Parts: sequence; C-alpha cells; structure tokens
Amino acid sequence: MKLGVNIDHIATLRQARKGVEPDPVHAAVYCEMAGADGITVHLRGDRRHIQIRDVEVLKKAVSTRLNIEMAATSEMVEIAAGVQPWQVTLVPERPNEVTTEGGLDVVINAAHLAQTVSRLSSHNIRVSLFVDPSLDNVRSAHKVGAQAVEINTNAYATARTEPDRVQALRAVDDAAKMAHKLGLGVLAGHALNYRNVGPIADMKLIEELNIGHALIARAVFVGLERAVAEMRALIR
Repeated sequence: MKLGVNIDHIATLRQARKGVEPDPVHAAVYCEMAGADGITVHLRGDRRHIQIRDVEVLKKAVSTRLNIEMAATSEMVEIAAGVQPWQVTLVPERPNEVTTEGGLDVVINAAHLAQTVSRLSSHNIRVSLFVDPSLDNVRSAHKVGAQAVEINTNAYATARTEPDRVQALRAVDDAAKMAHKLGLGVLAGHALNYRNVGPIADMKLIEELNIGHALIARAVFVGLERAVAEMRALIR
C-alpha cells in the first residue's frame, strides 16, 4: 500500500506570517526522502494555505507523484491544465469550512462532474473523486469517467462506539470492493492517524492512503522524516 502525504499544513504555518517559510517544496523533498510515495496538496479557492506558485514549483520538484485536490470549477481546471500534475482529486469545497466536510455527491452532480472529468482527462491528467463510502457514489464515479476514487474514512476515524466503528469500517470495505470491481483505482483518507490507520491499511484492495494533519502534527515533535517513516512502517 502506498502513502501519499498531504503537506497543506506546512503552508498553513507559512501563511500565518505571510512569509516564505516553512516552504512546502522543502517539505515534499523530506517526505519523499523518508519513503512517501506521493505528495498531495489542496489548492483551495480562498488560497488559505497552498498557493498557485506552490503547485507550479512542486510539479518540478516532486520526483514521485503530485496529486492536487481541488474543486470542480473552470478556474481549477485551467490551473491543472497548466501545471499537469499526475493526478487531480476533485473534492467538495464550502466557504468557511475548517477542512473538507464530506465527499462529493456524485449522483446529484453527475453531469457537471462528467464535464470536468472529461476536460481534465483531455489534458492527460488522471482524475480521482473524493467520495463518501456509498456504493451509489462509487458507481456514479465510474459512470462520469473518473479513473479512481478516494474513499472518505472520516466516519470510521471519528466513530465513538465500537458498533459505529465496525459499521463504518464495513462501509469503506464495501466501497473499495465495488470500486475495484468497476476497475477504478482505490484510495482512502481523511482523519486517519497513527492509532486508527491499521484496519484501513489491512484492506488489500486499497492502493494508497492520503494522510496529512496527523502526520504534520507528529512531525512537530519528532521531525518530518521520522513522522513519515513511522506512518510508512504502520501501513506496511
């Protein structure tokens, strides 16, 4: 199983002072040196952390795979076409949210997402959709032409009771099986940390986990390379 490291919060720290450090590009290099299989950033409409310059430089600096999370807007499609990342992950984006609050409703937004996926694919960019673990959403992701889905693990990661945790874990597993059956790439992420990643990492059909906040928080105390290496070891 591969590990994609989300480095948004390196940029969050930089933007707190509107300065130049810490540089997300430097963070990407450290993550790759420690064994990360890819680098993920979320280019938000409000530019609260990652900036366009970051993705442009990261495209040149990242030696593994650059995955840009973004909303399905014309502005973002144009940026992606210029940067040419390995993958774009389309995510829902709401004003004033602290972090992404849920997956895309692919069923309701199928027509718009199909158009966006088609435009990105025409630039030879792999497209993944961030979805809640719903079989209908996975089927719809396949219908709109996505090459992969990233399954939202938040319900599992934040479950407060064992029955809720087991039910949420089963939903992720069922969604992964459906995606694999349809020929989609299968990724997962959101709210995963060093304590809860194990059961998700045990799912053999999931090819990659994208982890950010917990990893960067750990890095504050032990350093970025060690934090990545520890997570790498856990999911292996």
